[in-house]
Amino acid sequence: MDLLNTLVDKGLRRELPTRDEALAVLATSDDDLLDVVAAAGKVRRHWFGRRVKLNYLVNLKSGLCPEDCSYCSQRLGSTAGILKYTWLKPGQASDAAAAGVAGGAKRVCLVASGRGPTDRDVDRVSETIRTIKDNNEGVEVCACLGLLSDGQAERLREAGADAYNHNLNTSEATYGEITTTHTYEDRVDTVQKAHAAGLSACSGLIAGMGETDEDLVDVVFSLRELDPDSVPVNFLIPFEGTPLGKEWNLTPQRCLRILAMTRFVCPDAEVRIAGGREVHLRTMQPLALHLANSIFLGDYLTSEGQAGRADLEMIADAGFEVEGTDQVTLPEHRASGGCGEGGGCGSQESGGVGGSAGTPAPSPTDEPRTDLVAVRRRGAGTDLAPNA
Repeated sequence: MDLLNTLVDKGLRRELPTRDEALAVLATSDDDLLDVVAAAGKVRRHWFGRRVKLNYLVNLKSGLCPEDCSYCSQRLGSTAGILKYTWLKPGQASDAAAAGVAGGAKRVCLVASGRGPTDRDVDRVSETIRTIKDNNEGVEVCACLGLLSDGQAERLREAGADAYNHNLNTSEATYGEITTTHTYEDRVDTVQKAHAAGLSACSGLIAGMGETDEDLVDVVFSLRELDPDSVPVNFLIPFEGTPLGKEWNLTPQRCLRILAMTRFVCPDAEVRIAGGREVHLRTMQPLALHLANSIFLGDYLTSEGQAGRADLEMIADAGFEVEGTDQVTLPEHRASGGCGEGGGCGSQESGGVGGSAGTPAPSPTDEPRTDLVAVRRRGAGTDLAPNA
C-alpha cells in the first residue's frame, strides 16, 4: 500500500502525517491489518528496537474522587465496587513498588485520585518518592496526582520524580461530554507545567468511549503538539456503576489500528499499552508489542490485569526483550534534550484540531466481555500480595 510506505518513510524522519493519512489507517480493512502492523512495526523497531519497557502502578489513594470523569470507577457518584482507601504511608508505597521492580518494572507510577494535590499532598508524595528511590536503585518514578498548581511540579522534580502523567483522554471538541468538573485546557496546562519543570511529560488517551475516528486523530495530533515523551493508550474498561459502563465499542483489530495510528503520529515517543489491553486486545496482545514499546505490568488502579508472569512470557514468546535499568528508553535525540528545551523532538506545528463531527467508530462484531472486567482485590490497600 502506498499509504503505508509513505507513513513508514515519514515515521523514520519524525515527520507528521497528514490528518487524512492518520484517518486512513483507522479506516483500513481487516484484510490489510497485518500490513498495517508490519509497517508501524518498522517505525517502532527503528526507534526502540525490540525492547519493551515495563511500568508498575501503585494506587496511593483509591476512590472518593470529587471529579465526574465518566470513564472512571473512582469518580463522584460511582457505584462500582472498587477498593477505597486513603493515602498509603511512604513505606507501604515503597513495598508495593518493590514488588513491581522485582517483577521487572523499570518505572513506578504513583497515582492518587482527586482533582489535584494540596501542598501537603505534594510533601507526602515527595517523601514517598524519596523512600522508593532509596530502596530501589535505578528505578524511575512517575507521579500522577491530577491538576497541578504553580510550583508543585518543581517540588516533585526536586524530590526525585522523573516524570509526570496527565492524560488528555479525548479530543478537545468532545471533552465536555466526558467531564464537566474541569476542562480540557486545565489538562493541557498541567502537562505544560510538568514539561516546564524539567519532568518527562507523559500524556495519552482513552479509546472506546464512543468517539469518532476524527476524535481519535484529533487527540493524538494534540498530543504530538504537546510533545510528551510517553503516550499511554488506554482502552476503556467499562465498569458497571459508571456512566460508560455499557460502552463496548472496541475489537482487537480496532485497538491495533489505534496503536498503529498513534505510532505513525508519534514515531519516536514511548507508546505504552495501558489499561484495558486484556479486555479488548485479548489474544492479540502479542501483535500490539510490534506497535508499542511499553506496557504496564500486572494490575491497574482499580482493576486486575494479566498475571505478571504471563506478561513476561508473552514478551519473550513474541521475540521481544524487557528493557533493563541500564538501558535508555528514548532515542538519543530525546534523551539528550538536544532538540530544544524539554528534550522532545515532536513537531510543534498545529495538529489542526477541529470539531467532533465525523465518521462514527464501527460497531464491534463480538459480544461484550464483561467477564474480563475484574475489580482489583490485591496489592496496594489490601493485605494480599500484589500481582507483579
